[in-house]
Amino acid sequence: MPEGRIIKSLSGFYYVLHDGQVTQCRGRGVFRKQKITPLVGDEVVFQADNELEGYILEIKERKNELVRPPISNVDQTLLVFSAIEPDFSTILLDRFLVLVESNDIKPIICISKTDLLSDEKKQVIEQYAEDYRKIGYEVILTSTVTESGIEQIEPIFENRVTVIAGQSGVGKSSLLNALKPELALKTDDISTSLGRGKHTTRHVELISFGEGLVADTPGFSSLEFLTLEVEELSHCFLEMSRLSEQCKFRGCLHVKEPKCAVKDAFEQKQIPEYRYEHYLQFIEEIKQRKPRY
Repeated sequence: MPEGRIIKSLSGFYYVLHDGQVTQCRGRGVFRKQKITPLVGDEVVFQADNELEGYILEIKERKNELVRPPISNVDQTLLVFSAIEPDFSTILLDRFLVLVESNDIKPIICISKTDLLSDEKKQVIEQYAEDYRKIGYEVILTSTVTESGIEQIEPIFENRVTVIAGQSGVGKSSLLNALKPELALKTDDISTSLGRGKHTTRHVELISFGEGLVADTPGFSSLEFLTLEVEELSHCFLEMSRLSEQCKFRGCLHVKEPKCAVKDAFEQKQIPEYRYEHYLQFIEEIKQRKPRY
C-alpha cells in the first residue's frame, strides 16, 4: 500500500501527497469510532484506484501535534517578528517560544524590517538577537520581506515541515507570497489602533517549497498556556532548563526557593532581566488559570 502525507483537509476530504502526486481521500469509518481525526501533516497509508477516490487506511504515529492550527509532525516553526511597525516585543516572542518548546518543535527566530531602523534602534535589536543566540536559538535578521530578500531564509525550509507564526501584521502572508508568488495570499493592512494585522487564511494547507513543506496558516490562534503546568514552564526556557539540574531542590520553580541556580545566574546577569521577568509573569498566569472541565 502506498504511503504519503496529508497536505490539505477540506470538507471531509484529505489530500495526500505521494511521489509528487496528490490523491483525494476519505477517512475510514474506523477513525470516527476511535475518535481519531486525520490531521494535515499526518503520514498515512492509503489505497486509491485513481486520484479522486482514495481511502486512508492507517495514520502513522505522530511526533507532535498542534491544536490551533490543527497540524501534526511539524519539524520547526519560523517565528516572524518585526523590528518596527509593529515594534519588536520580547514578551510576545517569549510567549511563542514557550508554546513552540512545549510542543517539542524547533523554533527559528526571524526579525524583519531591520532596514527601517535608525542606527540607535538597530543596536537595540542586535543586542536582543545576541541574547537569544546565547540561549541557543537561531536568529535571522532580515530587511522588509520581498522576493529578493528571501534568499537568506530559503535554506531553512529544505527537507522540513515548517509552520510560520509570530506577531500579527509583520508580513507572514507577504513572506509566503514571496516564497511562492502564485499563492497570492490576501494581506490586509495593520490596524493602527490595535497594532495588529488581519489574516484571511481559513484552513491549514502544506505548500511544497523547494524540498520542504510550509504550512499556510495564520499561526497560533491561541497564545494562552492552556495545558502547560507550572512545573513544566522552566523546561520551555532553555537557559533555565539547563541550570535547573544544579538547584538544591528537585522541582525548584526558581521563584523563592533557596540555593536556586537559576536565581543565582539571574543575579549574576547571566540571564537577561526581561527573560526572568517574563518567566515569573507566565508562572502567575498559569497559577491564575481557571480549571477546565
